[in-house]
Amino acid sequence: MSTAFAVPQFTSKDYSSFFLAGALCCTVTHGGMTPIDVVKTRIQIDPALKNHSLLSGGRLIVAAEGPGALLTGFGPTAVGYLGGAKFAGYEFWKKQFVEIAGSQESAVAHRTAIYLGASSVAEFFADILLTPLEATRIRLVSERHYATGLTTGFMRLAREEGFQGLYAGFLPILCKQIPYAIGQFTVNEFCHELVFRNMSEEKRRSLSGSTKFGISLGSGVIAGFAAAILSQPADTLLSQINKGHGPTGSMVYRLVTLAREAGVRGLFAGLGPRMIMTAGLVSGQFLLYGGIKDMLGAPPGLEIHKETKSKY
Repeated sequence: MSTAFAVPQFTSKDYSSFFLAGALCCTVTHGGMTPIDVVKTRIQIDPALKNHSLLSGGRLIVAAEGPGALLTGFGPTAVGYLGGAKFAGYEFWKKQFVEIAGSQESAVAHRTAIYLGASSVAEFFADILLTPLEATRIRLVSERHYATGLTTGFMRLAREEGFQGLYAGFLPILCKQIPYAIGQFTVNEFCHELVFRNMSEEKRRSLSGSTKFGISLGSGVIAGFAAAILSQPADTLLSQINKGHGPTGSMVYRLVTLAREAGVRGLFAGLGPRMIMTAGLVSGQFLLYGGIKDMLGAPPGLEIHKETKSKY
């Protein structure tokens, strides 16, 4: 028989802490990864760089355009990935779905669905904020003299193309970011579960700081690899759409046509650099997120790992 259990009642202050921690961790990591993101995007959309690696592509860009080219789009990259909405949203929706489950046994049995649902819904709402800034970032990267920065690039895109231009990539960005979020959060949850499954609560509480760091780092790296692989095809299509490639017509028709033209190999162009970038991003974000939450005095997130008897 299923038993009831107590779910933590996070306050508005708790969610504010989750949001701030998520915002800071994503801004720091994405801003720091701008050079890799520039090279990755150029490999996806520039025929001259199509078959180059991260290092060789970066050398060509620096040789032709100077070192400053690797920081193109720093503003929207740092600001656009304010992940506060995603991290706080994941905490919120995971709690909602656990409450819907109604019992500890049911939540544990359906934990995969809870992780998938919470990450997907949180990412959907975060993407409403992200899409215009992502469109601006790709314009700045792909057209070097498009604008001088985030504000001027955003204003030019809004002025010249309006709502349609700002949200032209909304469908492909959903196709990219939702699998990304699924890989990021779901795989990270299961990596931690795998580590803690046969570990007693007493041993878990006595883990050293370096051990906890290693577990978080390893889980984040694996989750980052998964996020990169799952979202790579849509990431390539998003770059193409924001560059203006493809036929006219509905977004679905354009995406299908571009996918056929690219083929499997083309859709996964730039995967190597992106896996490196994403592993660093995701692991860095989880480490920073946990550290910032601790500094803010925020409570731990809700856990529904199989091995736990009650973490609620």
